[in-house]
Amino acid sequence: MIGTTLHNTNLRTGRSFDLGKMNLRQLWIAYLTYPTILLYIVLAVISLVVLARQFPGIGPALVAAGAVVAVYPLAWYMIHRFILHGRFLYRMKWTATLWKRIHFDHHQDPHLLDVLFGSPLNTIPTIAIITLPIGYLIGNVGGAAAAMGTGLVITCIYEFFHCIQHLNYKPRMRWIQKMKQRHVLHHFHDEDGNYGITSFVVDRVFGTYYVDARARPRSAHVFNLGYDLEEAGRYPWVMEQTGAPPRDRPDGATPQRNAA
Repeated sequence: MIGTTLHNTNLRTGRSFDLGKMNLRQLWIAYLTYPTILLYIVLAVISLVVLARQFPGIGPALVAAGAVVAVYPLAWYMIHRFILHGRFLYRMKWTATLWKRIHFDHHQDPHLLDVLFGSPLNTIPTIAIITLPIGYLIGNVGGAAAAMGTGLVITCIYEFFHCIQHLNYKPRMRWIQKMKQRHVLHHFHDEDGNYGITSFVVDRVFGTYYVDARARPRSAHVFNLGYDLEEAGRYPWVMEQTGAPPRDRPDGATPQRNAA
């Protein structure tokens, strides 16, 4: 039963879901009932309706969708590497809470589902900024709707595979196993690499891809992203929001035995 693997079940917030204690069936239930995913699906359907009403033609619609598919890995890489892993956000009081929510909490405990998914208040504007201009340039309003809908669907796919990468589960397919191995290294060995989720092509291009723990030394900041006790003393706002000093190991994390 799902209740045996969760602390205080709460489908509204998802705060009870610990991926380190769940199997694939339980993940599917949690994923398909998670409010953020449901919101993405609703917005994707709305985008489809707008596309149908403002249809620019099959060519522009497909080109807009294809352009988003092509751009998304690069956009995710840039955001992940230079914003989510950047140190400038926690050094300003007015952005410290944002940085804590969008990525610090996830690295502090990678198994918690409620901090694995981004907040829609942050993710939806980001998706719109990436996709809408591309689609509009290709097919006006209809193209923008096609691009936005594609971005929302890709985000749902990314988030599901992201869950798989933190789930207490060994995928059967070899390519998913490799994907999971690379992401586990990002969280448990060296955070300065393997920034991709479903693809590591951009990591290869920018020289941040590595295949195993022997490729580089273990990072001292893999769990705190550089926000250690010294930095917390200088910039205390994230620590004040957390209510505790930054950890150099996730609380209660279980080893990823199935990842290798």
